[in-house]
Amino acid sequence: MSARPACFTLLTPTAETGADGRHDESLLEIATRHGPVASLWQTRRSLVVPRSYRRFDAFASACDRFAAQGWPVSIRQTGGGIVPQGPGIVNLSLAYCVQGPPMQHSEAGYLLICRILTHVLHVLGIEAFPAAVEGSFCDGRYNLAVRWRGETVKIAGTAQSWRRVPGGGDQYVGLVHGLVLLDTDSAFLTQAANAFEEAIGSERRYQAGKVISAAELLGRSQGLWGRIEEALKQVDVIGRPDET
Repeated sequence: MSARPACFTLLTPTAETGADGRHDESLLEIATRHGPVASLWQTRRSLVVPRSYRRFDAFASACDRFAAQGWPVSIRQTGGGIVPQGPGIVNLSLAYCVQGPPMQHSEAGYLLICRILTHVLHVLGIEAFPAAVEGSFCDGRYNLAVRWRGETVKIAGTAQSWRRVPGGGDQYVGLVHGLVLLDTDSAFLTQAANAFEEAIGSERRYQAGKVISAAELLGRSQGLWGRIEEALKQVDVIGRPDET
């Protein structure tokens, strides 16, 4: 199977599934059974971290404390670092199967999600490009960045995970995920990420000026979600919407 499927069926999450910060992991089973699928979704306010964060002795107690403060913590399967979720943050997830080791397909997956999100942001009037942005939360070389006041700042992040299809021989199913800061306070998100890192005893800290939302960049917020939905339907690899 190709690492770049011809077409993804766009699934619309229900209010119940979309409230879970790990909603997109449910797409893996659907992709295994029915072929490539995509989902555009938002979730409740939360912090999502990779499994590696469980190594900190204070992790469990920090999770309890932040949940009580309105920041429940979820552990995701993809790598990277801490990511705030919530209203005003848009997620695009792609799930599909490939033949052969994931290492042979991971770069193609990143390039695909970046191509789709670059188009979506272009429709909003934002010219983005893949780049690492040191000092941003969950930094990686396949962030999407923009130029803002002479600086390169992050507007979207990407991540992926792969697992072998049971009984599928050398077949793997992958989840390629992109997150766009659409209409949210980037300084507030950075503060939350820093507070959690401090609570678990991590030395990582992030800079508020290294991330920006589309609304902050454009100076407006009205209609952005609707325009993203319409832009996504124009992408050549995205098919008709459906209901999960």
